[in-house]
Amino acid sequence: MNLVAAPIAAAPVPTLLCVDDEANVISSLKRLFRPCGYRVITALSGAEGLQVCAGESVDLVISDMRMPEMDGARFLEEVRNTSPETVRILLTGYSDVESTIAAVNKGEIHRYIAKPWDDSELLLTVRQALERRRLEHENRRLEELTRRQNEELRQLNEGLEALVEQRTGELRTSNGALADANERLKAGFLTSIKVFSNLIELREGREAGHSRRVADLARRLARRLGMSMIDAQDVMVAGLLHDIGKIGLPDTLLLKSAAAMNAEELVQLQKHAAKGETALMPLAQLRGVARLVRSHHERFDGLGYPDGLLGQAIPLGARVLAVANDFDALQIGTLSPKRMTAGDAADYIKRTSGKRYDPAVVAALLEEQGATTPPQARELRLTPRGLQPGMILTRDLVSEEGVLLLAADYVLDDTLIKQMVDFEGVDGKPLWLHVREAA
Repeated sequence: MNLVAAPIAAAPVPTLLCVDDEANVISSLKRLFRPCGYRVITALSGAEGLQVCAGESVDLVISDMRMPEMDGARFLEEVRNTSPETVRILLTGYSDVESTIAAVNKGEIHRYIAKPWDDSELLLTVRQALERRRLEHENRRLEELTRRQNEELRQLNEGLEALVEQRTGELRTSNGALADANERLKAGFLTSIKVFSNLIELREGREAGHSRRVADLARRLARRLGMSMIDAQDVMVAGLLHDIGKIGLPDTLLLKSAAAMNAEELVQLQKHAAKGETALMPLAQLRGVARLVRSHHERFDGLGYPDGLLGQAIPLGARVLAVANDFDALQIGTLSPKRMTAGDAADYIKRTSGKRYDPAVVAALLEEQGATTPPQARELRLTPRGLQPGMILTRDLVSEEGVLLLAADYVLDDTLIKQMVDFEGVDGKPLWLHVREAA
């Protein structure tokens, strides 16, 4: 066994094994491949060649066909069994086709070359075979790398999916908490507005509850007219605050109905709509409401105040508020010298439809007046001792002085019920609440 050292190269140097029982053939092959930079190992028999393959990593084997004890066909077959990646080339001087076919089939050789060989052909064959082996090896390496990377990606995706699911759950929980907090904030804001609206009504007994009644009716009319929940909410809030501009008016003026006022008093009264808008404008959340407060005394025929707006130029919410406000004012005697019944007030508004009021809003009022309360909205009138946790207020709870104690739609709990029982005991008078049971 002889070893021809190959020049040191950065890339792995291909190793060739040349097997032939004739020394002169071995020498010729060594001389042929020496300039190519290959690492060449030689063996003089098939058995010796198998020993080399067992101890060395051989890239390509060139074997003669005719050798004693073990011919080339059998030798290459053994090489295939022990080192299937090694490229196998057969040199044959025989014209025996059957032996060559057997070698091809059993040894699965890459190529057979007849002796005497052509140096250029043999060099080209070896170079192409080694390049093919390199490409196959590189392909397998890349396939394995791709497989490992795909597995890593799969594991990473599983981890990411789990992380995303975890984060989604956390966000869902956080969003739920934020939504609850937002609902509590909105409920608190609305309650604050209701409490604030009581300041307007504390100065005059007949005004008590007027703003809340206007707000409730205006909200229902807005929904009948197809207004969105947000717009209907603005109409309701405007109903609660529509008379906020009257806070600075003298008591003597507030005690009169509009019909009994002189021209100077009417001018003073009519300023309250614009003053109400000014009072609300600093609050960004109430700027839309402020516009409705300013325009709730505009008339459909353009003869209203403070801007003399005509028809559709008046905001729809303000047109709704005008009907709701006057409908209640006619019944409590602040618009006419004497109080009217609900039916008379509705008839008055109907007669002035198209003049004072928007006909569409008037139609909605008449529909609302004719509507019946659905069974599921039936109220229970109870004292605090008859209340149960989970019951819901259907009306604002207002003291005899007109002060808002608890807003409608509040869900009662044990603590609040106990507080109302104690309040009733201290006051010494029955405290009646309108409630419905939770669905």
